[in-house]
Amino acid sequence: MSKVDEIDFTILSYLQEDGKKSYTEIAKSLNVSEGTVRTRINRMLKDNVFEFIIHMNPNKIGLNVQVIIGITTKLGYQESIATELNRFSEVRFVGAFSGQHDLIMQAYFKNNDDLVHFVNKELAKIEGIISADVNIELKQYKDSFSYITK
Repeated sequence: MSKVDEIDFTILSYLQEDGKKSYTEIAKSLNVSEGTVRTRINRMLKDNVFEFIIHMNPNKIGLNVQVIIGITTKLGYQESIATELNRFSEVRFVGAFSGQHDLIMQAYFKNNDDLVHFVNKELAKIEGIISADVNIELKQYKDSFSYITK
C-alpha cells in the first residue's frame, strides 16, 4: 500500500466536494495529466483508501427513525454479537467502544413499530446481550462522510 501524499489528498478533496467531478477537471486544477489522476484514484480504490458510495437522505426514502443503541455484553460475547448485528439491513454501523457500552450501533427504521420489533424480537434473541440503551434521534444537525479537513 502506497502512502497518501498531498496530490492524493487534493484529489480526495475534489471528490469529497463533488463525487461526479471528472478526472479531466481534477487534472486541470492540479496541473497534471488525466492519466495521473486516474492512476492515483485507481490505486487509492485498490488500497481501500476510499470507496465511491451513494449517501442517501434516510427520511427521503422512508426511514424516519434513526437510533443509536449502546449494547452491554457478557464477557467474551462482544465479537459474536457484533457479527450477528451485521446481518441486519437496518444496521448501518457497529463498533466496539470503551466506556459505558461495549458496542454501539446505528440503525434506521421506517417507524417506531419496526424499532420496537427489532429491539424486542431480534436483539432479544442474540445470546450474550445484557442490556440495550436505545437513543432515538430527535433532530439531526450534521451527517457527513467528509474526513478531510483543511
